[in-house]
Amino acid sequence: MQLGIDFGTTRTVVAYADRGNYPVVGFTDSHGDAHEFLPSLVASADQGLVYGFAAAQARAAGRPVLRSMKRELASAMASTSSRVHVGHEQYQLLDVMVGYLNHVRTQLETSSTIAPLLKSDPIAGVVVAVPAHANSGQRFLTLEAFRQAGFPVTAMLNEPSAAGFEYTHRLAGSPSARRSRLVVYDLGGGTFDASLVAIHDRSHAVLGSVGVNRLGGDDFDAVLADLACELAGIRPDDLGVDGYFQLLGDAQAAKEQLAPQSRRIVLEVQDQTVIVPVADYYQACAPLTEQSIKAMGVLVDGLDAGTPDLSAIAGLYLVGGASSLPLVPRMLRERFGRRVYRSPYPAASTAIGLAIASDPESGYTLSDRVSRGFGVFREADAGERMQFDSIFDRDQTMSVGGDLTIQRRYRAAHNIGWYRFIEYAGLANGQPEGDIVPYADVLFPFEDALQAEPPAVDEVEVRRTGEGHLIEETYHLDQHGIVSVSITDLDTGYRQSHQLGLAGSARL
Repeated sequence: MQLGIDFGTTRTVVAYADRGNYPVVGFTDSHGDAHEFLPSLVASADQGLVYGFAAAQARAAGRPVLRSMKRELASAMASTSSRVHVGHEQYQLLDVMVGYLNHVRTQLETSSTIAPLLKSDPIAGVVVAVPAHANSGQRFLTLEAFRQAGFPVTAMLNEPSAAGFEYTHRLAGSPSARRSRLVVYDLGGGTFDASLVAIHDRSHAVLGSVGVNRLGGDDFDAVLADLACELAGIRPDDLGVDGYFQLLGDAQAAKEQLAPQSRRIVLEVQDQTVIVPVADYYQACAPLTEQSIKAMGVLVDGLDAGTPDLSAIAGLYLVGGASSLPLVPRMLRERFGRRVYRSPYPAASTAIGLAIASDPESGYTLSDRVSRGFGVFREADAGERMQFDSIFDRDQTMSVGGDLTIQRRYRAAHNIGWYRFIEYAGLANGQPEGDIVPYADVLFPFEDALQAEPPAVDEVEVRRTGEGHLIEETYHLDQHGIVSVSITDLDTGYRQSHQLGLAGSARL
């Protein structure tokens, strides 16, 4: 069986390929109730960490939780050494992710609508997703967690790219010859992404992607919780960490019940019943929605000037659980008019698209873009200045299943090569700007004596030596957007290989 798994900030949704159809998998909780998701939740209980619906029950009982596990991945410093708190205990982030995904696999096999089918048709391939703006470390950790949990991952797609498949499958022939482009607006629980996709029949080509790593439903929950605290006359800190997390959970549930005609929201804050006017809540949330609209400026001509040009765009397609908040489509329609469409499955659109991508019979093809640039700062002029070299441009085209390799060769001019690798959102005058993710420095000795016993970074004084050994740098960008680096001294054979995303850009 082929699956698409959308590991979301709030919920994990699974869809599967079934003879040209892509239904969403249902899960049964401990009360026998059916849900088309598993909560992406981890909690501490007497027996250790619990996940999914059990974690939701533990949270309701006042046990400490790790809310928004996926948001921990969005940190610029996320790596295999990253740790998270669940209550007063610390855990390796990767271990927590593996534990949760093991739970997902167990629930699929025992408490899901496809559990009987898996007995005769086991999971043969899984396509997973990451935010389009995810850095190499986030991609590596996601892929590694799925693999350690026993899922046979065959591909990793950017979330809005997957949602574009769902749009085309559901509305075959909708983009016209004149308007063959679609903007996928993906507002999830923890992140915002948007992609401009050119569609021709079942062939999709991503023309550009943007993203905000910390903008999503969690932020809308926090706005509501803080408004409730203000009306109750208390500070959020007065609730304590666990009490505030409980209020955030209540705020999330109340937010998800809002309809266009809703006028008030009722919450309990320290035994007080608080009524938050919906109009006040929307007014407080408007800057968050405006932030997402502003981020799309590079995808829609004229948007920055307030006059978006939609002449070549079939529409804006709203997906992601947070896009269900009535305020979001309302504000987008005020800016873009009637060409704003919300998926009937906003929380499941990505999973359905992933299932389509997992199906070798679907006929869909995708050409995506890296969306984040990668480069290196090098020592120049005997260490007197730094020179930046962009290796992979952020608009580099990638096809599913395809890898990219770039090499650099030169004669060493210093005794030491000191490489400072980064990912970046954009370039200005040849220098990286915007959302920059640094990796640990890589030190490479260019002299025979230093190669025999490589020195520590803080013990090295960079000096110019004149023409030295022939050095080759090899940069590999795999189909999942994960970067690895090999540096080789071709005269001596000395080599270092590094995987970006492992702890400290670990040497392999």
